[in-house]
Amino acid sequence: MISNENVYEQIESLSENLQEYILQMRRDFHQFPEPGWLEVRTSSLIARELHRMGYEVLTGEDVCLKEARMGVPSRDVLDREYERALAQGADESFAVTMRDGMTGVIGLLKNGSGPTTALRFDLDALRVQESGDPGHGPCREGFDSVNEGYMHACGHDGHAALGLGVAEVLMEIRHEWQGTLKLIFQPAEEGVRGAKALVEKGHLDHVDYLIGAHISESEGYDGDFIPGSHGALATTKLDVVFHGKGAHAGSAPQTGRHVMLGVAAAISNLYGIPRTGAGASRINVGTLKAGRGRNIIADNAEMEIEVRGETSQINQYMEDYARRIIASSAQMHGLSCEIREMGSALTLSSDKDLIERVRTICRENLASVKVSSLDSMHFEESEDFSIMMKRVQEKGGSATFMRLLSPLADVLHGKEFDFDESCLIQGVKVFAAVCHDLLQDN
Repeated sequence: MISNENVYEQIESLSENLQEYILQMRRDFHQFPEPGWLEVRTSSLIARELHRMGYEVLTGEDVCLKEARMGVPSRDVLDREYERALAQGADESFAVTMRDGMTGVIGLLKNGSGPTTALRFDLDALRVQESGDPGHGPCREGFDSVNEGYMHACGHDGHAALGLGVAEVLMEIRHEWQGTLKLIFQPAEEGVRGAKALVEKGHLDHVDYLIGAHISESEGYDGDFIPGSHGALATTKLDVVFHGKGAHAGSAPQTGRHVMLGVAAAISNLYGIPRTGAGASRINVGTLKAGRGRNIIADNAEMEIEVRGETSQINQYMEDYARRIIASSAQMHGLSCEIREMGSALTLSSDKDLIERVRTICRENLASVKVSSLDSMHFEESEDFSIMMKRVQEKGGSATFMRLLSPLADVLHGKEFDFDESCLIQGVKVFAAVCHDLLQDN
């Protein structure tokens, strides 16, 4: 048993000793990237590691509410990627529960009476082709992506490896804390698709403290990490399908119902949505697929769009307006349309009391970690941790989203994205120290 007087020194020592393991796992995840709902290999190896450590492990339908998932790939893609995951070393005993897009893992450690603290680590990669430049870190070190068209370009490989390091440390010092530890390895954060399915499964309903983090650019900031985040643009991702009627464009155009007319009306009016003085808003039509030839009246079209807002209310205003425009554009030209929600996130606000507690714990107890002078970083992107955060806060708990600072080799989602891996070790220390303190509450 570790004595209370040196438990933080032990956390630092354990974290440092795990460096080789954490970097090995990060580089393994980076080399075999898997996008959202396809993280079979990643999830199965995490499940195996948590089981080895002694955690109760939840996988498959015990993690996500199946019908609440958004943006699940087609059956062909799910089957193809499952077989690839097995061929690339997935643990089949766990992978079988993750087939059909039921990815993600939760590790539970019920350690006596006390609060429930949940930690969230995201898993998924992006549909980005990684740079093959010999100077790119993963290429130089030999762990660049082997899965063409997929890349960890947002640091989730690091988040997942960091989570395993935290799991090891907290299991090692379990005699020093009481309560329930819930380690959430979340699928499908990109496109803000995965958190809702976890929340609707009930995993955040009885959580007293929730902590997440993201690797962020260190330039312009001091310290190793920032204890909170705020802002984030609320967002809704929509897939739109227009249905019309095809016809010969020369001999009988009057017999068709031309989807291009509906699409053109929709796009021009979407970009003309009146803005609100309440705050910033965004609209983007990201993709458009339509038509089969220059002499054919197009009968089907597919669009991928998104709206964003500085607040959840502004985002809802943008979404409602966009839906009306799309439906009206279809009706105006005799078309039908389908609108499917493919992802969503809210604005994000870390609890000030928890921010200050994180700051105090780390400043007073972790000699090798420097806390930034900034309490909370403004979030410019969207993040579905916000959905988990809202549920915990609505139920009376507290939450914060930290920023782990590192020099970055490229922008988030860039093909040469990379980070200084030492930030992962610092992150393990912070998560473990904060958890140890929170799990002293009665």
